[in-house]
Amino acid sequence: MKKIPFHDLLNATLEALHQLGNSGRNQEIHDKAVEILKISEAEIARPHKPDQSAPTEISYRLAWARTYLKRYGLLHNSSRGVWALTPKGQATREVDGREVERVVNEMLKQERLEKSDVQSADSDDVEGDLLEADESSRDEEWREEIYGVLTEMDPIAFERLCQRILRESGFTKVEVTQASHDGGIDGKGILQVNDFLTFRVVFQCKRYKGSVGPDVVQRLRGAMPGSADRGLIVTTGHFTQGAVREATREDKVPIELVDSEDLINRLKDLELGVSTEMVEKVTIDPDFFNNI
Repeated sequence: MKKIPFHDLLNATLEALHQLGNSGRNQEIHDKAVEILKISEAEIARPHKPDQSAPTEISYRLAWARTYLKRYGLLHNSSRGVWALTPKGQATREVDGREVERVVNEMLKQERLEKSDVQSADSDDVEGDLLEADESSRDEEWREEIYGVLTEMDPIAFERLCQRILRESGFTKVEVTQASHDGGIDGKGILQVNDFLTFRVVFQCKRYKGSVGPDVVQRLRGAMPGSADRGLIVTTGHFTQGAVREATREDKVPIELVDSEDLINRLKDLELGVSTEMVEKVTIDPDFFNNI
């Protein structure tokens, strides 16, 4: 299939946020953008790298679109993972993709020149420049590494990892109920939201490369006991649009979906097998010494 022009990705992202009420999370923006672009299920599921199932090519390129629009002053994002239109973005319904690329590239080249990386400033690879310069791309290497670890784990060990993540995330009475059998319930737990509200949750852990379709969601829902308030599927793959639609049907028990990207982010946030080293930045205040 012909590659979608980056110009279209920029405008689909912008339009998606307008339709979402000026703000949205990554998955919401992704789902609305692919709807606007009328991308097929097969193309949505195509991985960015042939030997991996996540991220998908479209999610990878939409991530760059968000970053370009942020650099251009139309979007900003919070530490809680929410993207929102700036006042300038709210007043803009369409952009000239070439102009956005030109402006952002000039910004990136100037930043790199200031870091004395003069030779690399001559690159004409627009997305390559952003990949190297933007801070959000610097963690791709460790993400690929941990993705490899997760997909090679023993299925039972992966269930224990999911159990640990749920406990660290506020679940109590988390039990792995059986060895891994596709289509069944792998465990259950209780999510304590506050002093008054709890949810009984059953979960399934799918450790493999590939896409998870609506049939998996349907099987889990069919296996859920009547006492369960909702279900949860954790996978090292990614969910198709059909799976997302099935999981969020208003007439059915909701099923929460955690894909490889969400899983890796959660491991990092909880510091489970992932540690972050903060680089100390020292700033000198000349006025202090001048006025001592």
